[in-house]
Amino acid sequence: MDNKIYKSRRESLNTILPENCALIIPGADLQYRNADSSYALRQESSFYYFSGFCEPSSLMVMVHQEDKISSIVFVPPKDKLREIWDGYRAGPIGAVDDYGFDQAFENTKINELMPELLQGVKKVFYPIGKKSGFDQNVIDWTCAASSKDRHSQSIDIMDGSSMIGNMRLIKDDHEIEIMKKACDISAESFVEVMKNIKPGENEQLIESKFLYEFGKRGGRFPAYTPIVAGGENACVLHYIENNQDLNESDLILVDAGCEYKMYASDITRTFPVGGKFSEEQLAIYNIVLEANKAAIDAVKTGNNIMEPQLISEKVITKGLVELGILDGNPEELHKEGAFKDFYMHKIGHWLGLDVHDVGDYMENGEFMQFKPGMITTIEPGIYISSSMNVDDKWKGIGVRIEDDILVTNDGNINLTEKVPSCPKEIESLMA
Repeated sequence: MDNKIYKSRRESLNTILPENCALIIPGADLQYRNADSSYALRQESSFYYFSGFCEPSSLMVMVHQEDKISSIVFVPPKDKLREIWDGYRAGPIGAVDDYGFDQAFENTKINELMPELLQGVKKVFYPIGKKSGFDQNVIDWTCAASSKDRHSQSIDIMDGSSMIGNMRLIKDDHEIEIMKKACDISAESFVEVMKNIKPGENEQLIESKFLYEFGKRGGRFPAYTPIVAGGENACVLHYIENNQDLNESDLILVDAGCEYKMYASDITRTFPVGGKFSEEQLAIYNIVLEANKAAIDAVKTGNNIMEPQLISEKVITKGLVELGILDGNPEELHKEGAFKDFYMHKIGHWLGLDVHDVGDYMENGEFMQFKPGMITTIEPGIYISSSMNVDDKWKGIGVRIEDDILVTNDGNINLTEKVPSCPKEIESLMA
């Protein structure tokens, strides 16, 4: 994206960050796999959102004074030798010239300069508890800033997580275009892998196929560790061992999505390894599919964000009663929460720079209403492990169907509808 977008986001804090206050956002540090071999740097999402800057151990400060936002960044120093080994560094000059910061300093000067930058502010906002050791750093800087003038008031430390998260919650046009691309990459990858799956293959092989399909389309990294769960493994919600052989009679649940230009996608499909649903598998699948469609229909401007949840619970409860898995009146069973043994998670989560993206779910003491620019997942499921007290024919069936839904002014857009969810279309694709 054009770096002016990030500068504009920083300036927009003028209406959100109170006067005479500062917002501090730390960047990510390099993480080491072993010895001196590091993982590829993945910049901290909020730091990236306001900067577009992807060098490690950086720190950003925005100060609101005299009705103006001043942005300061600390970055790795220019180092000719390290740049030979690790690549170009922008340095303080590049941070100002190329990224539009008002001031920039070497990150070796953070402890020296931060108290000066914070002197005179009333409150310091930052994401409390999100980075190890950083809370103490902020305390030290604010105490040092307050002690510079015995007559100055103490500086209050405030959690800036909601301030940052609710800005990120509403995606702008540039973000939406990137996320559409991320979803397209993942959707096309699902279709390709589903067409070519074979009984007897291993879960790990399927995972590697997804990573390959993501990568060749431009999504170098997955947005999270893929879940590739054959048979009863699908009843473990965050199953990531991905090391078992696939039986022809099993369903396979794949929950996977690429990251593209820092933005996540998140898709789940459940399909038959052998290409044909059994009668029991299809019966469970159709309940989940009905819940998925009904919940998606409820994602629209003005609706309460819990409406899709409530709808999915009622559809699943009614369906389980019709199959004889639950016994009783569907409305009473729903009130009692009887579905929770089979559907124990929420309908979805915000999606953006993080797969479980930031942003509040409550507003003024009530559940938030959907607003244009929000992107949420919709992912109902039914999970029947072999330990459950049900007829044996249902045991070992786990189904989840997940799509990524953009809220618009007049409804929603399913960003992942390219992946078939209709059973007949799935069977035709896999034939």
